[in-house]
Amino acid sequence: MFGLFKKKKEEQPVSLAIDYSALGIDMHSHLLPGIDDGSPDAATSVSYIKKMMELGYRKFITTPHIYPDLYPNNRETITAALQILKAKLKEEQIDVEVHAAAEYFIDDLFADRLNNDEQLLTLHKNFVLVEISFMQAPSDLKNVLFDLIVKGYQPVLAHPERYNYYHSRKEVYHRFKDQGCLLQVNLLSLSGYYGKGVQEAAHYLVDQKLVDLIGTDLHHERHLEAMQHPLLMADVQKALDTNHLLNATL
Repeated sequence: MFGLFKKKKEEQPVSLAIDYSALGIDMHSHLLPGIDDGSPDAATSVSYIKKMMELGYRKFITTPHIYPDLYPNNRETITAALQILKAKLKEEQIDVEVHAAAEYFIDDLFADRLNNDEQLLTLHKNFVLVEISFMQAPSDLKNVLFDLIVKGYQPVLAHPERYNYYHSRKEVYHRFKDQGCLLQVNLLSLSGYYGKGVQEAAHYLVDQKLVDLIGTDLHHERHLEAMQHPLLMADVQKALDTNHLLNATL
């Protein structure tokens, strides 16, 4: 009985230790209402933002998918959803900075965007967030990243640790960096949320000082709950101490 009370006393302060203010800016999330697999409506978006502010975030650059086969978003749909979210935040009297960019899926259509000189949505200045298939790497990925750089963009590869086909080829991470690509690791990858292999890859990237940005990639309530895992703080602090993270510069 006394052991039970002791356990409760020890566990109670856990949530109070969660503070991501050292990161401050989240640059990868799916907070715009109703346009991809993230927040379904503005009220939900606001509730997520409020909870993230309680965890120490003060600015959001949200990044809906632009994935033609699933989420055929464009500048117009994203801008419209951002205005809906901002109106809801104003209605709720929540003063916070929210911007919108995109998470571009690299495929043939993305290559066409580049060839047609389409103006891409950026995280900051010329930073463009891109993702690739979870099944296999695009055969022309190196060329697409090169073309982005030639066009004046700074490619940022989203969650490289989640592409399982790279887990046995970790030298690829170094090649990305050598080519001039920035790497963004998901916060929850550090805790094992996506599985042990992803966690090991994320820690490898941190240990090798290859991480440029950390993003939540927040989609839903389960991600918010997982972000409050007490062991995450030590992992984030290690990344901050050993890698030149760019979150605060965005």
